[in-house]
Amino acid sequence: MPILELKNVNKSYGTGTSKVDVLRNINLSVEEGEFVAIVGFSGSGKTTLINMINGLQFPDKGQVLLHGNPVNGPGPDRGVIFQNYSLLPWLSVFKNIKLSVDEAFPNLSKQEKEKHINKYIKMVNLSHATHKYPKELSGGMRQRVSVARALAMNPEILLMDEPLSALDALTRGTLQEEIIKIWSKDKKTAILITNDVDEGILMADRIIPLTPGPKATLGPEFKIDFKRPRDITEINKDPHYKRLRNDILEYLIEVGATRKQTSDQKYLLPDLKPVMPGRVFFGRKKKNEKVKYF
Repeated sequence: MPILELKNVNKSYGTGTSKVDVLRNINLSVEEGEFVAIVGFSGSGKTTLINMINGLQFPDKGQVLLHGNPVNGPGPDRGVIFQNYSLLPWLSVFKNIKLSVDEAFPNLSKQEKEKHINKYIKMVNLSHATHKYPKELSGGMRQRVSVARALAMNPEILLMDEPLSALDALTRGTLQEEIIKIWSKDKKTAILITNDVDEGILMADRIIPLTPGPKATLGPEFKIDFKRPRDITEINKDPHYKRLRNDILEYLIEVGATRKQTSDQKYLLPDLKPVMPGRVFFGRKKKNEKVKYF
């Protein structure tokens, strides 16, 4: 049995003429220990999807099942790494993580909790900042705290809602490697929400596109079969990587181009990085024309 299933999930906001169908017929099955990346357009409902898995929101129709049981609220079995860090500014690194540990392990002694917290602070290389406050940390360091807080709960599933999108490229690359390194130690089930195709290829076992909304749904999956640990430099040299990346981007552009936009409905494509500076693909490709991004 899969550890997580979404069956015919629909989600809308508003009522009457103001009702917007955000997600429609979402079906997803995730095996234990699998790393799945969901790549989609800005405004397509990616955060709504992750919130339903986390139990912060509920579907209008369909089911979200964990171990075959309906998700009826948040729980320590699902750790979340948010995009905006979500740290309490009046608490130190240690105390921000302690809040989650207190919730997940209320019966641990004070000494056991301290040892447990320090273990995860060390894991994300922040031992020197244990007693610092969020305002004293860089963006990358704050996100490390967010990672440590989620992992310290020892969740069954790690949920990541575009956790690195606000970081500069160098910090983002470093944290990608660190998250993968931490994940590989016990291979917890992980779901990554991202708008970066390259990030999905580097980190995940499968990439599943989310089509633009309203009525966004999941598209065909793309299996990522590069051996782990993955070296981004070596992957970039692999012709299979280029084909895979092009296939994913072509699908996203095709589905985006065929979706009619109205004056009050806008969406942005996921991160597209053409190789040659100054050359960016806009609009539809011509019939039978193969678009190349490399």
